[in-house]
Amino acid sequence: MTQVLSVASECVPLVKTGGLADVAGALPAALAPLGVEMRTLLPGYRAVLEAQPEAETVFEIWDLFGGFARIRRGHLGAQVLYILDAPHLYDRDGTPYLAPDGHDWADNAERFAALSLAAAMIAAHGIEDWFPDVIHMHDWQAGLTPIYLRELGAAERVKTLMTIHNVAFQGCFPAQMISTLGLPPQGFTMSGYEYWGQISTLKAGIMTATKVTTVSPTYARELMDGAFGMGMEGVLASRGADFSGILNGIDEEVWSPPYRSPEGKVAFKAALREEMHLPDSDGPLCVVISRLTGQKGFDLLLEALPALLEQGGQLALLGSGEGHFESAFRDAALKHAGVAVRIGYDEAFARRLIEGGDAILVPSRFEPCGLTQLYGLRFGTIPVVSLTGGLADTVINANPAALAQGVATGLQFYPLTTEALTQALIRLCDLYRQREVWTRMMTNAMAQPVGWDTSAKAYAALFAQMVAEDEIEGNRA
Repeated sequence: MTQVLSVASECVPLVKTGGLADVAGALPAALAPLGVEMRTLLPGYRAVLEAQPEAETVFEIWDLFGGFARIRRGHLGAQVLYILDAPHLYDRDGTPYLAPDGHDWADNAERFAALSLAAAMIAAHGIEDWFPDVIHMHDWQAGLTPIYLRELGAAERVKTLMTIHNVAFQGCFPAQMISTLGLPPQGFTMSGYEYWGQISTLKAGIMTATKVTTVSPTYARELMDGAFGMGMEGVLASRGADFSGILNGIDEEVWSPPYRSPEGKVAFKAALREEMHLPDSDGPLCVVISRLTGQKGFDLLLEALPALLEQGGQLALLGSGEGHFESAFRDAALKHAGVAVRIGYDEAFARRLIEGGDAILVPSRFEPCGLTQLYGLRFGTIPVVSLTGGLADTVINANPAALAQGVATGLQFYPLTTEALTQALIRLCDLYRQREVWTRMMTNAMAQPVGWDTSAKAYAALFAQMVAEDEIEGNRA
């Protein structure tokens, strides 16, 4: 049995701002049948503690960046959840990362250094007579863990895996905080945690972890390119064979469609149209569930939208983000009967969009893995995606060869231009009118493996390899 401590800043069903939470929530249960006991360490945000009122104190830290802290034992389904209860760091309004005014918390460096240090302390001293063999760190918020492990003298015994969910978020803080965070000054170098004169907790994790992964094979390759690497391409290239991509999955029990065949979608589509006040149409009902940002390609979608509407297609959108995108989509809904927009986020409504939509649009400029296209596949809601990251790895493009072989599950477009997206939407409408072809695509999509089986096996094998390499080195010594 390999014992792994997963360290994450968010985790479904307790707290979520993005796909990282879905991964952190689903992976422990997926690994359990594979001989991996994964326990999770999560910050004690107010909502987390309220959801776990029976969590008992199992570890105490007398001074954790300015205050007393407890680690409480809760549960994540059938798996163990450790909650870092540090009221001076986490008991506040706002999101995990942002204050109510929309700006980063001023003490984010301390808040997530505390998470990393607590993980290292668990590994070094044990908790409930349990010692992890590996610490699985998610994104910059856990990136300092290997440094603290080294400071506590446990780095040789405990292996570390750094998973990058989005390289754009790099956890950069002023160099003046080296002492505040308890970091070794000699590590502030180009080969350490220094990044353009600042501390980068993401770089710290990349440079010091035993292995590094990201959330899709294509994204791993893209991160070696300056167009995608966000300045970390050289750092990642330096890790060589220790850096790889393992594709995300989704919880297929949670995301289980209420119908088992394409025909079952009809009633849900009718209900969605009624809810969104959309008229009947002979074109596909396209849905969007996303943050409304430039990274997600919504400038392209706004420019391509007239072509979709001219073909009889419709758009139902749920999302929030940059104000000019929110305004532009609201204006489109006022001008066109075939466009319906809801600004904000509602998990239940998002599910209804996927249940009732014909197609789901993901025109991202870059997408480490993406989960919405996986939900779309599961529900027979045909993905229309840009050819990047995990979108390239999970959707089989409806090109002539794939259609002839009857294996297509969606549409991909490239390059990332308005013209390419426009042609993809016109192609979508054409395929939708070919009912036999469309039904086959839906059937293929619903049969596509999108769960954690394959990826969990890859993680389990990687953890086992890391532990075995440690044992081999120990025998040599």
